[in-house]
Amino acid sequence: MSIYWNKRVYSLRPYIPGEQPKGAARIIKLNTNENPYPPPPEVIEAISKAAGRLRLYPDPASTELREALSAKFNLDPKQIFAGNGSDEVLAFAFAAFFPSGAEENRGLSVLFPDVTYSFYPVFASLWDVQYKTIPLRDDFSLSIDDYRLPCAGAIFPNPNAPTSLALAVNEIAKLAAYLQEQRRVLIVDEAYIDFGAESAAPYIERFDNLLVVRTFSKSASLAGLRVGYALGQRPLIEGLERIRDSFNSYPVDALAAAGAAAAVKADAYYTAVNAKITATRERVSAALGAMGWQMPPSKANFIFARPPLPDGNDGAKPLFEALRKNGILTRYFPGERTKNFLRISMGTEDDMNRFLEVCEKLLK
Repeated sequence: MSIYWNKRVYSLRPYIPGEQPKGAARIIKLNTNENPYPPPPEVIEAISKAAGRLRLYPDPASTELREALSAKFNLDPKQIFAGNGSDEVLAFAFAAFFPSGAEENRGLSVLFPDVTYSFYPVFASLWDVQYKTIPLRDDFSLSIDDYRLPCAGAIFPNPNAPTSLALAVNEIAKLAAYLQEQRRVLIVDEAYIDFGAESAAPYIERFDNLLVVRTFSKSASLAGLRVGYALGQRPLIEGLERIRDSFNSYPVDALAAAGAAAAVKADAYYTAVNAKITATRERVSAALGAMGWQMPPSKANFIFARPPLPDGNDGAKPLFEALRKNGILTRYFPGERTKNFLRISMGTEDDMNRFLEVCEKLLK
């Protein structure tokens, strides 16, 4: 805290990322939903080649990357926005499409789930956006009927995080249609879309208020590059560009753009890798279920699981801490609805075998 902070900085409650361990100790990281497998050689080659141009500014339009994504999604490159990870893209979207300040929002709130990505309220506070959380159902599912009310727009991940559940795209289309009538934007955050859920991207041409945001950090094994993108009709993309160019007209660096463009073209490699992660997820879910854990059916590269422990003020925190002492990092969320659960990212087969072994020992 500083006497030099302004009111905005003082009032912020920043997002807290998952722990990134340091040191030589062998740690199994199942806490930040990273891909446990490396990118293919062609991605590394593209990054190495781009390193020869580091004295130059990167392409401000990220043309090569947007053209690769254009071919993948059958969209015009002008319908694609690239940024420094999906977090930056989401932050720009809050600034571009949701009303800020009491005079502009006129009492209307942006809607998102009560259990969801914890960066959303941070973005809302940053841009002075009024928001309202909509409770998930008892089984952690999201019902679009709960979003059919006057609002300033809506956003949610699909699959949701940390709950891992996915909403059917026909339901998303119904909500997009409702919000389109209200002239409000719907943002669908598809960070985990490649692990079993259906994408809303095919509906972009139908709904001019639909923005689909994605990342290379999860299914593309490129969390260290920080590249994300948005898909939408041209006026939405132009809105993001206006926000970006008011901050930094060179957001995606040359190495990141080159690596991401190569990753888009390595579809066969990633299809195989992510199918392997999905198979691991199903195996681990079954093994935990046999131990008495409870969890919703995941469509992500993680599971949200309740261990067979008695309810208490700390919920699953003692197990979270015990796993950490055994060199295994998971994610614990202390909220009232989440405190009895752990979010567990999928690691390699060896990682998950060790996790199951330690869990069985600790729960005995």
